[in-house]
Amino acid sequence: MHILLLNQPFYPDVVATAQMGKDLADELVRRGHTVSAVSSRSIYGKTGASLAKFEVADGIRIHRVGTNVFGKNGFLARVFDFGLYYALAAFKTLTMRPRPDVVIGFTTPPFIAMLGIIARALRGSKSVYWVMDLYPDVGVAGGMFKPGAIPTRFMERLGRWMTRKSDAVVVLGRCMRDRLLAKGLPASNIHVITVWDAAEGQGAHTERDPRSTAFRTRWNLGDAFIVMYSGNLGLAHDAETIVSAVVAMKDRADVRFVFVGSGKQRPLVERAIQQHGLTNASYHDYVPREELAELLATADAHLVTVHPKFVGLIVPSKLYGVLGVGRPVIYVGPGESEVGLTIVEAGAGVSVASGQPGALVSAIDALAADPARARAMGESARRAVPGRFDRATSTKKWADLVEGLAGQRHA
Repeated sequence: MHILLLNQPFYPDVVATAQMGKDLADELVRRGHTVSAVSSRSIYGKTGASLAKFEVADGIRIHRVGTNVFGKNGFLARVFDFGLYYALAAFKTLTMRPRPDVVIGFTTPPFIAMLGIIARALRGSKSVYWVMDLYPDVGVAGGMFKPGAIPTRFMERLGRWMTRKSDAVVVLGRCMRDRLLAKGLPASNIHVITVWDAAEGQGAHTERDPRSTAFRTRWNLGDAFIVMYSGNLGLAHDAETIVSAVVAMKDRADVRFVFVGSGKQRPLVERAIQQHGLTNASYHDYVPREELAELLATADAHLVTVHPKFVGLIVPSKLYGVLGVGRPVIYVGPGESEVGLTIVEAGAGVSVASGQPGALVSAIDALAADPARARAMGESARRAVPGRFDRATSTKKWADLVEGLAGQRHA
């Protein structure tokens, strides 16, 4: 088959959707399919076209179109960049040879999966909608769209239409599935396939002492109990509760907070570090994917968070990397999210309600004071991955689904 992936970020970008897309493409190529991707010439969030228009990477044909003229410099600027990608990606999708048998549309930009439905109507392709973020709900929860406004109602109708018209809809967790079912959408073509441990393949599942990693030395972390937040820290995450807890523990030299990555709420953390003179907290840029397992293993415990308004709208992919390296999760958010459910089922950490920084401080204190308990939770986390959250398991589910839609089965 010829399978087409549509998403602005793709290899060699390091954001989570780019990594998941590349892993899925690798599995489909391994099964003998032809795989193409239509992505942006820009690294996600940055301006300018820095990537080649066409590249074949590990057998994947990557077509790159347009450029991010404005990056993330405001809502209207992002709409312009999204619109440019829409137009050029549509042309490429509808003229690509050979015709794609299956088109998988992600959610960057929102509603790009609509091109798969158009390709189905005009070219006979099968259409799969991979719901990484649920729109327009994410925009409403983040304050970008007004509930009940005409544009919001239009996008809601468009989202429901896409879900009904797609041959398959893949969501990241049970909470996201429940959101779609609550909208009255049919359960028959909704499939729950979690994302996976992005650090897998780099020795991520090998037991290692957090005090022996290269990042301990590089960032001069010493022997402190390290609490890490790795990845995007955006509007969908409860940064305020985390920041309040960090400030409350500013005099604790035995506990250090390490933030790695970026996101809209990174400035909130950096302002707190500066304003309160925090010597036990630091923020660092993303590291290359090949260093991710080493980075995650540096922590004694990891923070994962979902803001209550965003439950069922997102599922943080960082959870699975943390499970893979065998570290306990300190989750800040509602228990009914996929993260909360998974932690309980796996015995992989502790949960704290949003808006309760005191409870978060107590949870960190308890793990720092009881290394044996922290290690036991980490081991439970590691054991939860094989057969459920590893790359091979999830990409096999994906490939089986795609082949089933096209009437093919892998021997």
